[in-house]
Amino acid sequence: MFWTVLITCTITLILGFLALNFMPSEKQIERQLTRQYDTHDPQFRRSLGVLLGPPILEGNKVEALVNGDQIFPAMLAAIRGAEKSITFETYIYWSESIGREFSDALAERARAGVKVHVMLDFMGSIKMEDALIDEMKKAGVRLQRYHKPVWWKLARLNNRTHRKLLVIDGKIGFTGGVGIADQWRGTAQDKDHWRDSHYRVEGPVVGQIQAVFNDNWTKATGAVLDGPDYFPELKPEGTIPAQMFSSSPTGGSESMHLMYLMSITAARRTIDLSAAYFVPDDLTIRTMIAAAKRGVRVRLITPGKIIDSDLVKAASRERWPELLAAGVQIAEYGPTMYHVKALIVDSLLVSVGSTNFDNRSFSINDEANLNVLDEGFARQQIEIFEADWARATPVTAAQFAERPWWQRVSTWTVSLVGKQL
Repeated sequence: MFWTVLITCTITLILGFLALNFMPSEKQIERQLTRQYDTHDPQFRRSLGVLLGPPILEGNKVEALVNGDQIFPAMLAAIRGAEKSITFETYIYWSESIGREFSDALAERARAGVKVHVMLDFMGSIKMEDALIDEMKKAGVRLQRYHKPVWWKLARLNNRTHRKLLVIDGKIGFTGGVGIADQWRGTAQDKDHWRDSHYRVEGPVVGQIQAVFNDNWTKATGAVLDGPDYFPELKPEGTIPAQMFSSSPTGGSESMHLMYLMSITAARRTIDLSAAYFVPDDLTIRTMIAAAKRGVRVRLITPGKIIDSDLVKAASRERWPELLAAGVQIAEYGPTMYHVKALIVDSLLVSVGSTNFDNRSFSINDEANLNVLDEGFARQQIEIFEADWARATPVTAAQFAERPWWQRVSTWTVSLVGKQL
């Protein structure tokens, strides 16, 4: 009798933890938005900066970095030039050659007296060697593993920080899609080197990037990073209006989802979406179809045969027939894994960062995107998109309808758990 009760209680507790872990923390958006304005209407900018927040700030400089051979040298140079503070938050961090370079650079700056704070997601950095962590800590790096499993907080294990943020002296910021692992090295030249983008930022919006890092640092450690070493006076460095947008299940989990829905609803001419993981919900599908039906050209690039998650690919394809029938253009990137996360609307709005086009990013993970409202910057990103589109294979409704029966079954089956992908 005793053992039966004990086993029953244990199973109940486990099921309870799992239920808490996977159920949404906030009420999800259910109704399609009413189209009241387009992207060039001043109301669109007001809504981004007031309804959703934070405010859009003028005077920024944003540089796009394409693939590891541009991204990693820029990040490492900034770290090595730090004089006062470094704050670094990332999902993937593995003990490979690039991981060693970053760890050595961070440790060297800490030994030189720079305040170095590193936030690593526990699940994303699980392949990182303990020795590398110990070396950084011994050098003075203040390193925190986000949501490290403990039995009394198992319900939060599914919530991960997927943000990619690096801030140097409170003045130079980086964000985008790359993790610290060797597959991001190179120029996407083969199947072992991924295609991705990252962004170097200067100007007032860097203060918002720092504030997003502070959000999780304070939650995880109880310490508040403040003062001129982290938040110096920031003067204009360019002419670009931008905001650093973030979301988290602990507050505003649906805000990123809403930002995407608002942007798609406001689109007047074009939507170009680069989506490493594309598993949209019903509302997003309806919003994209509505845009296509009112004459907006909607193009989507997703990974092709080379992808690190066949489950995501299968779940994504369940909804393609509806999109293709509505006129949405879909192409699969061929040369390597396509890890870019970018939305370009009407050659004006560009939203880039860590957010995937799936429920995990919209409702479960902590995410951060840089939103830019600048036609010149948007044109540059469209050129990058066009180069990717040229290396991708278009998907037609006829071809998709002819796929083997086993692909249809696997696609439907995996779509049942799409909300966790």
